[in-house]
Amino acid sequence: MIITTTNGIEGRQIDDYRGIVVGEAIMGANVVRDVFASITDIVGGRSGAYESKLQDARDTALRELEERAMAKGAHAVVGVDLDYEVVGQSMLMVSASGTAVTLK
Repeated sequence: MIITTTNGIEGRQIDDYRGIVVGEAIMGANVVRDVFASITDIVGGRSGAYESKLQDARDTALRELEERAMAKGAHAVVGVDLDYEVVGQSMLMVSASGTAVTLK
């Protein structure tokens, strides 16, 4: 399945719009990771623990998006937008939304 942030797919024609699809993921970061991330933030550098958690959440949201598009009989999802939010003190939410389409 093609998943793209653009409104169309070069060389392909959209045949039918199947509706908006959304995938979400809410991930919690555990206390040990929070402590090590705080230390990394204090001394500088990147927080590998949080980067890994963010990647997991993004992958999950996009996988859900694809599954929901497939359930609508779509060949692609166009106009994909990724949003990131912090929920509470230590929860990360990633949502991916776009338009499910069929292609000629």
